[in-house]
Amino acid sequence: MAIEASRESAPARIRLGMVGGGKDAFIGAVHRIAARLDGEFELVAGALSSTPDKARESGRLLGLAEDRIYDNFRTMAAREKRLRNGIEAVAIVTPNHVHYEAAREFLKRGIHVICDKPLTSTLADAKRLAALAEKSDALFILTHNYTGYPMVRQAREMVAAGELGELRLVQVEYAQDWLTEPLERTGAKQAEWRTDPARSGAGGAIGDIGTHAFNLATFVTGLTLESLSADLDSFVEGRRLDDNAHVLLRFSGGAKGMLWASQVAPGNENGLRLRVYGTRGGLEWSQEEPDRLWFTPFGKPKQLLTRGGAGAGAAARRVTRTPAGHPEGYLEGFANIYAEAARAILARREGRPVPRDVVFPTIADGVAGVAFVEACVRSSKRNAAWVTL
Repeated sequence: MAIEASRESAPARIRLGMVGGGKDAFIGAVHRIAARLDGEFELVAGALSSTPDKARESGRLLGLAEDRIYDNFRTMAAREKRLRNGIEAVAIVTPNHVHYEAAREFLKRGIHVICDKPLTSTLADAKRLAALAEKSDALFILTHNYTGYPMVRQAREMVAAGELGELRLVQVEYAQDWLTEPLERTGAKQAEWRTDPARSGAGGAIGDIGTHAFNLATFVTGLTLESLSADLDSFVEGRRLDDNAHVLLRFSGGAKGMLWASQVAPGNENGLRLRVYGTRGGLEWSQEEPDRLWFTPFGKPKQLLTRGGAGAGAAARRVTRTPAGHPEGYLEGFANIYAEAARAILARREGRPVPRDVVFPTIADGVAGVAFVEACVRSSKRNAAWVTL
C-alpha cells in the first residue's frame, strides 16, 4: 500500500486525543481502529463522555494514563496545549451539537482537528468554525469516510480526466431501514440523538446519511450545487425529524441530479449508491460492493473495474491496502482518511508543504454539507420550492 510507511524509518507517532467515543459508542471505536491501522497515531488522551464517571471508566478501559483522562473537552484542550508531549490532533466523535464548541477549543490552540460529519448542527456554527479554521495554523479533516474508498477515488479520477465527457446526470441514494419503527422510544442511544433536533440539528435522515450522499456526489463529480427542491417526510408518527428525503438538484454548468435518503426503507441496510452520466459514458458504484466500479463508454459494452485489478488508476492504487479479491470497505475507507490526515500532519510537523496528492474532506466540504441540509429543510417547509444555496 502506497500510503503505508515502515515504522522503523517513520517519525514518532502522532499524539491523538479523542472527544466522545466512550464505552459502547460505535463510531468512537471505528475511529480508533482507523487511527491505528497504519500505526501513524497513538491515542494518549481523551474526554470520552459528558458523564465524568463514564469518561473515567472509558479512559481506563483504553489504557490511558489517569492524568490524561478528562471530564470535559475544555479542560483537555487547555491542559494538553501546555504539556510538552500534549496531543497534536484530536478526533471529535460526539453527537452533532457538540462539534462546534469542541472543535473551536482545539483549533484556537493550534491542535489539528479530525471531526465526524456533519460539521455542525447549524449553518451559523459551520460558518463561524470555518472562519476560525482559516485563522488557525491547524488542519481540519472531516471524516466523510466513503471518500477514502479506492473505487470512489477511481471514479473521481476518471471524471476529472474527462472519460465521461460533459456531465449531465447525477443520481445518488442512501437507503437504510433501521428507523422503520420508533426505535428512539426504546432507549436506543444511536436512534435517540439522531432524532432529537437539539442534538442532531434541523435534519434527520438528510443530515445523517443525506450529507454522505451529497458529499459523495460532489466529491466524485467536482460539481457545485446551485439550487435544490426537497421533500422531507417523517413517516414514523411522532418523530421530530425527517426519516425520508427526496431532493432534486441543479448543478453549476447545467448538470441535473436526484438524491434519495431514507432510514425507513425495509430491506436496505447501508445502500449508498452513485450513478454519474455524461456525454461520453457513465459510472455506477455501490457501497455494498465497494471494490467494483462499472464504467460504460457510450455505444460500447459495460466494463467492470475492480480494486487492485486491471484498469485501476493511480488514485485508487495509492489507497489500496490488500491484493485484488480481498474485500476492503468501511474500516479501510475510514483508515484511508486517517492515513491522509497523518501525511498532512507530519508534513506540518516537519515544516513541509502538505503533499499535493493528499486528499481528504475539508472544512469547506463541511460547510457545504450543512448548507445543503439547511437548504433542504427550507425548501421542504415551502412545499418543495426551489431554493439556492
